[in-house]
Amino acid sequence: MFGLIGVTTVDIKLMDIVARRSYNCDILFRVIDITETNGQKTAILYGEDYRLVADAPCEDLVTINQSERNKFTQEYRSLEEQSFRLFAQDIDLLKQRQEYETTGGYAKQSNYFQIPGKVLHLDGDEAYLKKCLTVYEKIGIPVFGMHCNEKEMPQKIGQLLDYYRPDILVITGHDAYSRAKGKITDINAYRHSKHFVQAVIEARRKTPHLDQLVIFAGACQSHFESLIHAGANYASSPARINIHALDPVYIVAKISLTPFMERINVWDVLRNTLTGEKGLGGIETKGVLRTGMPYRPVYDE
Repeated sequence: MFGLIGVTTVDIKLMDIVARRSYNCDILFRVIDITETNGQKTAILYGEDYRLVADAPCEDLVTINQSERNKFTQEYRSLEEQSFRLFAQDIDLLKQRQEYETTGGYAKQSNYFQIPGKVLHLDGDEAYLKKCLTVYEKIGIPVFGMHCNEKEMPQKIGQLLDYYRPDILVITGHDAYSRAKGKITDINAYRHSKHFVQAVIEARRKTPHLDQLVIFAGACQSHFESLIHAGANYASSPARINIHALDPVYIVAKISLTPFMERINVWDVLRNTLTGEKGLGGIETKGVLRTGMPYRPVYDE
């Protein structure tokens, strides 16, 4: 995809934007760590647009300058914008229907208020977390964001649930399947799937009911079946493909803004994600939005 740039091992630095020669430079990564064993330097990589973690010999990496990065990401930004527009249209239609049904349900006209579901979003990538929080704010979803290493999520989840008491929980970060570590059915062949699974199990110890706490869990190539069996309502990745950084936001925002008396069809949740049903899946779940009345603003005299 790029004209390969000759670099030596020592040229690769922390936080460089790179691509892998051996994969035809198909995905952009950030270098988050560099290790050395017997003179061989290996970089630990986080995907720039996908929730993928990988490692690669430094000599396999190509540094990507800003101009090349802009060309590479233009397609993804366009896809993000298109997906967000479609999602925003869905949300607008949902709000219009709610307004019609709410105002038509009372003989006397009155102002009303709505309480969307609160989200607790745990993310193993701080940069992705900030990106997600920006979209939550744009849509109008109340959210608490927490940067947390994937390995530490199972130990921290109980205390965080007690403190924030969310309606929706997101457990995500980076993941990857390694054929060298085992079969695709073996959860030990995945970078962080077992940590996500254990975090879901711990969350379900606190709140067993699937509609009292809605859970999204997983990242790129995650062990979908194990996450669903552990108690997640939605998870990645059925086809073990990479998922986009914003996919969890689109799923939980739809749930947050759907009334609690309505069931959500799984396809209605997936259709405007950037990955679709190959990367994401789940079970029928109720919305969590609640409507109240009357709405009477109070002002200081």
